[in-house]
Amino acid sequence: MTQQTLPTGDVGTAAAAVAERVCASVAEVRSRGRGGGAGTVWRSDGTIVTNHHVVMDDRAEVTLADGRRFDADVVARDPRNDLAQLKIPATDLPAVAVGDARALRVGELLLAVGHPFGVRCAVTIGVVSAALPEGGPVQARELIRADVLLGPGNSGGPLTDARGRVVGINAMVAGGLALAVPSHLVERLVAGHPSRMVLGIEVREVELAPALATRAPITSGRAALVVGVSASGVAERSGLMVGDILVALDGHALEGADGLLNALATHADGPIRLGLLRGGAPWEIVAEPVEPARRAA
Repeated sequence: MTQQTLPTGDVGTAAAAVAERVCASVAEVRSRGRGGGAGTVWRSDGTIVTNHHVVMDDRAEVTLADGRRFDADVVARDPRNDLAQLKIPATDLPAVAVGDARALRVGELLLAVGHPFGVRCAVTIGVVSAALPEGGPVQARELIRADVLLGPGNSGGPLTDARGRVVGINAMVAGGLALAVPSHLVERLVAGHPSRMVLGIEVREVELAPALATRAPITSGRAALVVGVSASGVAERSGLMVGDILVALDGHALEGADGLLNALATHADGPIRLGLLRGGAPWEIVAEPVEPARRAA
């Protein structure tokens, strides 16, 4: 998708131009027995993304920015990340330009678009309040935190950078801050990988000594050391322990903490085989998911 650049001129004029362009890709979404929310046209083929809590049924009504109305099917869900993917029988829709939430910097300008309190395509402006977490607990939920004003009807609408690239889907307000689901998690849903397995561990990347590296299916020497295990989580129930060194998932080398996150993000439903070193000796543990990813029929 071609990236569109910020128009020339003062900041206010530029922001107005961005908002006008983004509004064309924001729909209204209504689900039976619930209030309305927003939807973001993610792909021109009729793919629209909103929040899971906006559409609790298998179908919804979508009204596009040009006034056309469609019955939409809910084709995928990611309840853990509060996302739902809709499909309407329409093509050549004005899809949003997608940005990278992981590249956001604290203080960077953001725009939120939605329909708060029934006001069509209302825009609010703020800044990134905190960077996305790096490392830390693998089970931690990734959310963009911004001081953008949100209200009922903003849920499911886009959060964009100053160039109009969507970096998140607005979800909720907590502690006075707006929370949005990062764009890379939306991309995973649309690509067919709704949510990673939640192991319930905290890891730190380590460099294995050559003698240990020869006992693991890795080439870089990087692995993931378990430094914390959540009570009653998947890891604890499976027998994973603090001090275990994770080196493989389903027989494939992990190559560090990032490799573990990437492998969990693309893992299909069902149990996973974790290869590890315990006390220097190779072990394997099978972890059973508590809440597998679900797709609507």
